[in-house]
Amino acid sequence: MIITVFSDEQMKGFGARCGALVRGGEVFELAGDVGAGKTTFTKGLARGLGIDEDVQSPTFMISRTYDGRDDIRLVHYDFYRLTDAGIMADEIKEATSDPKSVVVVEWSEVVAKVLPADRVRMTIRATDEDAREITLTAGGERSHELLGALV
Repeated sequence: MIITVFSDEQMKGFGARCGALVRGGEVFELAGDVGAGKTTFTKGLARGLGIDEDVQSPTFMISRTYDGRDDIRLVHYDFYRLTDAGIMADEIKEATSDPKSVVVVEWSEVVAKVLPADRVRMTIRATDEDAREITLTAGGERSHELLGALV
Protein backbone atom coordinates (compact mmCIF):
# COMPACT_ATOMS: atom_id res chain seq x y z
CA MET A 1 0.00 0.00 0.00
CA ILE A 2 1.30 3.46 -0.89
CA ILE A 3 -0.05 6.68 0.61
CA THR A 4 1.05 10.22 -0.23
CA VAL A 5 0.80 13.09 2.24
CA PHE A 6 1.44 16.71 1.35
CA SER A 7 2.17 18.32 4.74
CA ASP A 8 3.22 17.62 8.31
CA GLU A 9 -0.42 17.96 9.35
CA GLN A 10 -1.45 15.27 6.87
CA MET A 11 1.34 13.02 8.18
CA LYS A 12 0.09 13.57 11.74
CA GLY A 13 -3.46 12.92 10.55
CA PHE A 14 -2.41 9.62 9.02
CA GLY A 15 -0.65 8.71 12.26
CA ALA A 16 -3.78 9.65 14.23
CA ARG A 17 -5.88 7.33 12.03
CA CYS A 18 -3.46 4.51 12.81
CA GLY A 19 -3.49 5.39 16.51
CA ALA A 20 -7.27 5.28 16.64
CA LEU A 21 -7.20 1.72 15.22
CA VAL A 22 -4.51 0.09 17.36
CA ARG A 23 -5.47 -2.16 20.28
CA GLY A 24 -2.03 -2.79 21.75
CA GLY A 25 0.57 -5.25 20.57
CA GLU A 26 1.24 -3.50 17.25
CA VAL A 27 4.76 -2.72 16.07
CA PHE A 28 5.65 -0.01 13.54
CA GLU A 29 9.08 -0.08 11.92
CA LEU A 30 9.80 3.33 10.37
CA ALA A 31 12.43 3.75 7.68
CA GLY A 32 13.43 6.94 5.92
CA ASP A 33 16.09 9.58 5.72
CA VAL A 34 16.62 12.19 8.42
CA GLY A 35 13.69 14.61 8.21
CA ALA A 36 11.45 12.19 6.29
CA GLY A 37 8.64 12.42 8.85
CA LYS A 38 9.12 9.43 11.14
CA THR A 39 8.68 11.39 14.37
CA THR A 40 5.89 13.46 12.79
CA PHE A 41 3.99 10.22 12.10
CA THR A 42 4.63 9.13 15.70
CA LYS A 43 3.21 12.41 17.02
CA GLY A 44 0.01 11.68 15.10
CA LEU A 45 -0.04 8.08 16.32
CA ALA A 46 0.17 9.43 19.87
CA ARG A 47 -2.73 11.79 19.18
CA GLY A 48 -4.82 8.82 17.99
CA LEU A 49 -3.95 7.04 21.23
CA GLY A 50 -5.23 10.01 23.24
CA ILE A 51 -1.77 11.11 24.36
CA ASP A 52 -1.60 14.84 25.12
CA GLU A 53 2.13 14.99 25.88
CA ASP A 54 4.52 16.55 23.39
CA VAL A 55 6.08 13.56 21.62
CA GLN A 56 9.75 14.14 20.91
CA SER A 57 12.32 12.17 18.99
CA PRO A 58 14.17 9.90 21.42
CA THR A 59 17.43 10.17 19.43
CA PHE A 60 19.53 11.06 22.47
CA MET A 61 17.56 9.00 25.01
CA ILE A 62 17.00 5.97 22.72
CA SER A 63 13.46 5.44 24.02
CA ARG A 64 10.49 7.32 25.41
CA THR A 65 7.23 5.96 26.79
CA TYR A 66 3.82 7.65 26.85
CA ASP A 67 0.57 6.53 28.48
CA GLY A 68 -2.45 6.45 26.18
CA ARG A 69 -6.09 5.40 26.18
CA ASP A 70 -7.30 2.02 27.43
CA ASP A 71 -4.06 1.46 29.40
CA ILE A 72 -2.12 1.25 26.14
CA ARG A 73 1.35 2.72 26.22
CA LEU A 74 3.31 4.04 23.28
CA VAL A 75 6.96 3.03 23.34
CA HIS A 76 9.05 5.03 20.86
CA TYR A 77 12.60 3.94 20.01
CA ASP A 78 15.21 5.69 17.90
CA PHE A 79 18.40 3.71 17.24
CA TYR A 80 20.03 6.31 14.99
CA ARG A 81 23.08 6.66 17.25
CA LEU A 82 23.63 2.94 17.97
CA THR A 83 25.79 0.53 16.03
CA ASP A 84 25.10 -2.41 18.34
CA ALA A 85 21.84 -3.20 20.11
CA GLY A 86 23.48 -4.49 23.30
CA ILE A 87 20.97 -4.71 26.15
CA MET A 88 18.45 -2.72 24.09
CA ALA A 89 17.73 -5.94 22.18
CA ASP A 90 16.29 -7.47 25.35
CA GLU A 91 14.27 -4.35 26.12
CA ILE A 92 12.76 -4.14 22.66
CA LYS A 93 11.92 -7.87 22.68
CA GLU A 94 10.07 -7.33 25.94
CA ALA A 95 8.24 -4.23 24.69
CA THR A 96 7.17 -5.84 21.41
CA SER A 97 5.74 -8.86 23.23
CA ASP A 98 3.66 -6.70 25.61
CA PRO A 99 0.01 -6.78 24.47
CA LYS A 100 -0.60 -3.35 26.05
CA SER A 101 2.19 -1.59 24.16
CA VAL A 102 2.30 -0.05 20.72
CA VAL A 103 5.94 0.07 19.67
CA VAL A 104 7.50 2.44 17.14
CA VAL A 105 11.07 1.77 16.03
CA GLU A 106 13.08 4.28 14.02
CA TRP A 107 16.44 3.26 12.49
CA SER A 108 15.75 -0.38 13.25
CA GLU A 109 18.75 -1.97 11.55
CA VAL A 110 20.55 -2.74 14.83
CA VAL A 111 17.52 -4.55 16.31
CA ALA A 112 15.98 -6.03 13.17
CA LYS A 113 16.77 -9.58 14.29
CA VAL A 114 14.65 -9.26 17.44
CA LEU A 115 11.65 -7.48 15.93
CA PRO A 116 8.57 -9.65 15.48
CA ALA A 117 7.67 -10.72 11.95
CA ASP A 118 4.15 -9.31 12.44
CA ARG A 119 4.86 -5.62 12.14
CA VAL A 120 3.97 -2.72 9.90
CA ARG A 121 6.98 -1.48 7.97
CA MET A 122 6.70 2.10 6.77
CA THR A 123 9.22 3.48 4.32
CA ILE A 124 8.88 7.24 4.04
CA ARG A 125 10.39 9.04 1.07
CA ALA A 126 10.37 12.76 0.37
CA THR A 127 9.02 13.45 -3.11
CA ASP A 128 9.40 17.22 -2.78
CA GLU A 129 9.87 19.72 0.03
CA ASP A 130 6.55 18.94 1.76
CA ALA A 131 5.22 15.76 0.12
CA ARG A 132 6.01 12.29 1.42
CA GLU A 133 5.33 8.91 -0.15
CA ILE A 134 4.67 6.25 2.49
CA THR A 135 5.04 2.62 1.47
CA LEU A 136 3.39 0.28 3.96
CA THR A 137 3.94 -3.45 4.18
CA ALA A 138 2.45 -5.87 6.68
CA GLY A 139 4.41 -8.76 8.10
CA GLY A 140 1.61 -10.76 9.63
CA GLU A 141 -2.08 -11.18 10.39
CA ARG A 142 -2.49 -8.31 12.84
CA SER A 143 -0.55 -5.93 10.61
CA HIS A 144 -2.64 -6.94 7.60
CA GLU A 145 -5.80 -6.22 9.61
CA LEU A 146 -4.54 -2.78 10.52
CA LEU A 147 -3.60 -1.88 6.96
CA GLY A 148 -6.92 -3.25 5.71
CA ALA A 149 -8.77 -0.97 8.13
CA LEU A 150 -6.86 2.05 6.79
CA VAL A 151 -8.10 1.56 3.22
